[in-house]
Amino acid sequence: MLGTEICRRLAEQETRLRALVRETSDPARVEGLRELGAEIVVGDLRDRESLDRACVEVDVVFSTATSIIREGEISAVDGKGQLNLVDAARDAGVARFVYVSFEELGTGAPLEHAKRAVEERLQASEIRYTILRAGLFHESWLSPATGFDAANGTANVYGSGEAELSWIALSDVATAAVNAIEEPETENAIVPIAAERLSYRDVVAVFEQVTGRAIAVQQVPAEALAAQRAASSDEREQSFAGLMLGIAAGSPPGEGQTWLRRLGVEHPLTVRDVAARYITP
Repeated sequence: MLGTEICRRLAEQETRLRALVRETSDPARVEGLRELGAEIVVGDLRDRESLDRACVEVDVVFSTATSIIREGEISAVDGKGQLNLVDAARDAGVARFVYVSFEELGTGAPLEHAKRAVEERLQASEIRYTILRAGLFHESWLSPATGFDAANGTANVYGSGEAELSWIALSDVATAAVNAIEEPETENAIVPIAAERLSYRDVVAVFEQVTGRAIAVQQVPAEALAAQRAASSDEREQSFAGLMLGIAAGSPPGEGQTWLRRLGVEHPLTVRDVAARYITP
């Protein structure tokens, strides 16, 4: 989803595009990339040779891929696969690498370990890099997949729900990623991006106020999340439990809102905007 949005913005700027897709990628999505004018290259983050081919004569790499929705592939894709891409880009002489990561949540989970390892490889690679540490995506964390089901008036709240977190829309991350390559101060930098800071309790209150409907809150204790993370042997389950545990503790404040506006997002989408979509006509 995010990769496609980045391609869309680059196409609007009439930038030459090359999109890396898997053999198993949705044909309709691949066709959508072709319609944007992208050259399609078939490959896989787990196949270094395919990445070498994909990086030939490329100036800038944008990397957004994750396997969090596919069971058991985090080490192979988010970890080793992304490291393969950094190495392929370096060896091909790529000038700039924009990597979409996420803010420090202290999850102790495979996904965060993988993200930080890729950040470290980039910093040691001699490629000019920009690491975007985005807040929680509305599309992921305000959806039934993570226990927030506004349509049915229910929400899981992790821990007390009172810790502040950064929030952002996928579309605004795409805009920031593309604009980052024109902003000198993002070069060789870790850049936080966020639209606003709200606790989960704040989010629930916004939805109730905007929609006029009560939301039944199911509180998930941090202790239960820690036990779930420790008991699982699956990287995906460990990562989701760890992410929820990190969310329960909150994320450190920073300059995410300032950076997002510097990167051209003057009016970012907010949680209130998301809630407004649930108003019954």
